[in-house]
Amino acid sequence: MKKIQILGTGCAKCNNLRETAEKAAQELGLPYELEKVTDLPKIMSFGVMSTPALVVDGVVKVSGKVPSVEDVKKLLA
Repeated sequence: MKKIQILGTGCAKCNNLRETAEKAAQELGLPYELEKVTDLPKIMSFGVMSTPALVVDGVVKVSGKVPSVEDVKKLLA
């Protein structure tokens, strides 16, 4: 099971990234667990300075932008 974390304070881009990540995982048929991380110290613990950020299995994959569904699929595969 993939652990997908969306790091961000809840802005529109953060919500877009959550929706994009969910859609990508569903289209790939991947079992996943999604967690929204809004706690600033926890976000900073990942070394992320600009949100939103996508973390897959503990590894920061994207920070500061919302990638396309196709790009997220590549990051999850």
